[in-house]
Parts: sequence; structure tokens; C-alpha cells
Amino acid sequence: MAKTAKRPGEFLLQSARTQNSNSSGIAERMILLRALGLMLLFLLANLLPANAAEADLRAIIAKFAAAANFSATETVVRELAATGDPLVERPLAALAEGDLYVRKADSLVFVGREGGDSVELLDPLSGEKSGEAAKGDITKIKVNNTLRRVIRDALGTLTLRAKDPAVRIAAAATMFKTPDAANIEPLDAAIAAETDANVKALFEQARAASVLVSDRPEADKLAAISLIGARGDRDALSLLTSVEANSQGAVKDAATAASGNINSTLAFWDAGQNIWYGISLGSVLLLAAIGLAITFGVMGVINMAHGEMVMLGAYTTFVVQEVIRNSFPGLFDWSLVIALPLAFLVAALVGLAIERGVIRFLYGRPLETLLATWGVSLILQQAVRTIFGPTNQEVGNPSWMSGSFDVGQLAITWNRLWILVFSLCVFALLLYVMKRTPWGLQMRAVTANRRMAASMGIKTPWVDALTFALGSGIAGIAGVALSQIDNVSPNLGRGYIIDSFMVVVFGGVGNLWGTLVGAFSLGIVNKFLEPYAGAVLGKIVVLVLIILFIQKRPRGLFALKGRAVEA
Repeated sequence: MAKTAKRPGEFLLQSARTQNSNSSGIAERMILLRALGLMLLFLLANLLPANAAEADLRAIIAKFAAAANFSATETVVRELAATGDPLVERPLAALAEGDLYVRKADSLVFVGREGGDSVELLDPLSGEKSGEAAKGDITKIKVNNTLRRVIRDALGTLTLRAKDPAVRIAAAATMFKTPDAANIEPLDAAIAAETDANVKALFEQARAASVLVSDRPEADKLAAISLIGARGDRDALSLLTSVEANSQGAVKDAATAASGNINSTLAFWDAGQNIWYGISLGSVLLLAAIGLAITFGVMGVINMAHGEMVMLGAYTTFVVQEVIRNSFPGLFDWSLVIALPLAFLVAALVGLAIERGVIRFLYGRPLETLLATWGVSLILQQAVRTIFGPTNQEVGNPSWMSGSFDVGQLAITWNRLWILVFSLCVFALLLYVMKRTPWGLQMRAVTANRRMAASMGIKTPWVDALTFALGSGIAGIAGVALSQIDNVSPNLGRGYIIDSFMVVVFGGVGNLWGTLVGAFSLGIVNKFLEPYAGAVLGKIVVLVLIILFIQKRPRGLFALKGRAVEA
């Protein structure tokens, strides 16, 4: 069959299409080639400087082979540190450990690992294996203590370029505490490259510290003193005191003035620190005394075994943690949360047993309750010694109660802060129970007038029993908190019983608000007296002040009207 002849127009159109297709393919290939070329140029632009920088580092490391003494080795160390390249950390660390060697055959430097008669050789920058050598074929580069200190400082400067801001902050702190004129140039480079404002400020302070120990002009040192004086902490004071002792003229006068300003600022913060310590102690006293305030106020019982309820709560915490350590280690951070209700229950049941077995027969005879509860406290202490032994037991801190943080110049530990929050929560809960629940109203009625409350149908003996159990249970959860800051031993409660009675008497027997105010007041007064009188004499002074106060106000700060009035 004959082929149909194409018209001239169709032939031209097909030819144009073919030409356009060929041109399009050529254009696409050209674009692809250009993209590949650009990628190649980009890779070369990034790899060549890296290779060049590595070659420069290897050239500096090679100088160790020609170092004839410690001074020459120190020069090479400083030259490596000045590059600021993190790759030099490996050879510097190896040099500090005595693991940097020179191969005699070609004077190349390696990191060495000794093993038997040979030494495994590693590349000083990459750490890759480079063969082995007999001990006779290599020479160890020697270091002394002075050189080790130089290496340590050099390694510190390398962390100025670390990606983690925390690492850079630590490096700045180290360089501030150990200033060296050699740190100025690395710090200048780090300051220029730093983008974090807080880290940059620390770098500037570290640079100022290094300027003060350098031979820079007086104007630079005066500017450095101004910057360090604005920092205002104890490290700044220590540095300025050293500058003041070793300088003359305007630099000495500026350092003296800056030191005086810092001392004034620190005195203010020291007062604030004492107040915090006092509040912290007050929170502990509040926990220990708040249960005693209830039993003493409602029942008029002088319970000398109250401290042992605290001790039982602490030992409950210990037992809970031991079970968790041995069987459920993943729950350790929840150990205190688990221990709280158990400690309350254990102490409350023991308190209920004491009230039903001993105290209910001695109402109205306070001296005899004092002696009886003192005997009970001795029995409980000996029982704990028999079961757990006389030594201190280990009670750990969960992660959320570990560590500390700073507020200005105040150092605040997490465990003390959580105990303060916990004590205030217990106080608020107890206040709610006393003011808003039927049982709390019955307790208040018995406190105000026992005979009238009994005539209204309130079962005063059971109110007494449950009140004593509640006070003991609160002492038990106080033991959970105290286990985080004190030794858990059979004598734990003995250290708090006298202070607890002082808090209750000072604040007002049976008054929760008085207990709160009394605990924090005595805690703060104690902490302000301790630096001058000592811990023991300070407590004696507080006791004398309370005795004098009671002479004027026999029923404490916040007196309740009740059986004391009836008597």
C-alpha cells in the first residue's frame, strides 16, 4: 500500500516540532550541567577551607616534635588553643594525660595507647588508627604541673565555641575565676561571634578579669574594674580584693571603691539569706509543732512523745523507699507522695493507741501525762533501735527535690522550698478542717468549753482520741518532710520537741495562726542570732526571750478563751 504523501505545510510543522524538541532537550541538559557545576563549586568552597584549616592544625601539632623543653611545648599549646578549633581538644587532652608521642622515624605526632610491648598509634585530630610502634621507636612528649595547668586553661578556652550555651557559660565562669592574660584574644573572638546576650555578658566579664592580670593600659583596667564591680557577687569581690592588694594609684583606688560597693550589696543579700534560712527553719518548726498545737490546745496534754511521731513518719519514708528501690525503682520520684498517706496512717494509729491506752486515764493531771508520754517516747525509740538499728538510715531525695537555684545572691535549695510549700499546704488544709468541717467545729467547741460541749451531745472522749490521732498523724507527715533535710535516726524527734513546745507557747496554745507566726518568728530570730552567738547559745537566748515574753502575755501572742479561763 502506497504511503500517503505529506502536504508541504504538514512537513514544515513537523520539522519545527522536531527542532523545538531537540532545543528543549539541549536546554534541559544545560540547566542540569549548570546545577551540577554549582553544587561542585559549593562543595569545593566548603571542603577546601576545612582541609586548609586541618592542614594548618597539623602543621602546628608537628611543632611538638621540635619542642626542646617545657617552655617550647607551652608555646605550641598556646598556639593550638589560639586557633579556637574544637579538633585540637584531642591532642591537648592526650598531652595532659601523657599520651602524646613523636615517632622517631619521621617526627610525626600521634596519640598513643600503651598495650604490652607496643603502642597503638592514633591520628591526633581524627582519632583513627595509624598503626602500631614499639616503645623504643617513639618518644613521649613530657609535661609538668605548670604545663598541665596551661593545657587545662587552653581546653577551657576551646569550650567558648561550644554549641551548648551551658558549656559556654561554664567556660566563662572558669575563666573568670582563673584569669589569664592569654585568655583575652580567645575571648575577644568569642565575644565577636556570640549571639546570646547573657553568654556574651559573661564573656565580657571574664575578659575584664583577664585584663586586670595583664599589662594592658590603666584605662583598660579601670574599665574592667567598673564592669566587674557591676557584677557584684563574691567572685567579683575576691578578684577586686586581689587587684586592690597588688595595684597602685588609680587602679587601686577604683578597686577599693568597687569592693566597698560590693560589700554593701552583699550585706543586704546576706540579710536576705538569713531571712530565707529563718523561713526555711520556720517551715520545719511549723510542721513539727502544728500537731502539738492541736493536742495541747484541745486536750491540755503535754505530749513528750510527739517527737517520736515525727520519727515514725521518717522511718515510714525509709521503708517505702527501700521497697521501691528493691522492687519498683522506676517509682522512686514518687516515693514521698506514696509515703505521705502511709506515714500519716502509721503515726495516727500509734497516737490513737497511746491516747486510748495511757493518756485517757490521766486527763487533768498534766505532770503525770508529761512523765507517761516521756516513758512512751523512750519505748518507741528503743523499739526503732531494735528493728532498724541505732545508725542513721539513708533516705534519698527525688530528682524534683534535688539541687538548688539562685535568686540574685540568694542560694535556694529545692528541698527546702518544697518543704515550705508543703508546710503551708498542711496549715491551710488543717485550717479548713478546723473551720469548715463538723468534726473541726466539735474540736473547737471542746476547746472553748468541754462541759458545755458534752452537755450538747458531743462525745468529748472520742473527740480527744481523734484529735490526738490527727495531731500524731500530722507529726508523721512532718517526718516525711524532715527525712529530706535531717538524719533519719531514733533520735530524730528529740531535736524538735523542745522547739515545738516553744513555738506553741509563744504563738498561743491551740491557735493555728499563732503557731504559724510563732514558728516563722522563732526561725528568723534563730538564724539572725546564730552568726553572733552560735547555734546553742542562740537557742538559749531565744528561750530566755520567750520566758520574758510569757511573763507579760501568759497565753501567748494569740490567746484563746476556753478552759484556761474557766480554771
